[in-house]
Amino acid sequence: MSVCIKFASAFFDTFELVCYRGAVGAVFMGVLCRMQGISLATPVPMMHMWRCLVGVLSLASWFYALAQLPLATAMTLNYMSGIWLAAFVVGGALVLGKLKDLGHQAPVVMTLSVGFAGVVMLLQPSFEQNQLGAGVIGLLSGLLSAVAYLQVKALGRIGEPEARTVFYFSLGATVTGGLYLLFTGVHDWTWPEAVWLLPIGILAALGQLCMTRAYTNGATLLVANLQYSGIVFSVIWGLFLFEDTLSTSGWLGIGLIIASGIAATALRHRSVQDVSAKDH
Repeated sequence: MSVCIKFASAFFDTFELVCYRGAVGAVFMGVLCRMQGISLATPVPMMHMWRCLVGVLSLASWFYALAQLPLATAMTLNYMSGIWLAAFVVGGALVLGKLKDLGHQAPVVMTLSVGFAGVVMLLQPSFEQNQLGAGVIGLLSGLLSAVAYLQVKALGRIGEPEARTVFYFSLGATVTGGLYLLFTGVHDWTWPEAVWLLPIGILAALGQLCMTRAYTNGATLLVANLQYSGIVFSVIWGLFLFEDTLSTSGWLGIGLIIASGIAATALRHRSVQDVSAKDH
């Protein structure tokens, strides 16, 4: 999706892409829901509204950070969502007095921290003093992303289908982008540049569907750790398609991200086996 956005951004501005991405995604997910026999009517509209609000605010904060900060810095601050999730999990265990659960989570939190260290090594973020305000907003984008992921998990726990959750988020992005375009206008569609809008929307919807299913059925911190792989894939696309270069520390960062993901997966697998053995 990011590759398609990079090509399309030469012809459409950011909020146009947000709007079109949401519109294509909403249509795609609406068709998917119909094929799967899933009604678009939901018993929990306020939960979807909250998820959309937080998700769109996170997206807007990230786009602002992208405009005001170096790209690597904005990316790093947004990917701090995993660290925020770890903080929420640890804080929740402390508040509820579940110290035993905290002990089980500690190794996964460590791997998550190692993965984020790899992100920092890969992106090498930096900003100047006059960019402090934008840095705070970039930090907020990561925090709001973490809250959105928790809301996705909450929707999954009460039985909301993943496709319906993604449909409403896509719809929220469409409305937000459309409201912005009422004041700024739109660029003319030209052939074949407008074709990029189709894969952007479909790939975004599929990515959201995968993320929603992962947070619904998987361990929160493990999923957060594996999300760092998105940066690795982006770098690989950049090397092959855009002739980007990568420093030695960048390659080491990729190694840390991959190693932390493998370690977190192994730790989670062992934890599940231990619980299963105790049950028997």
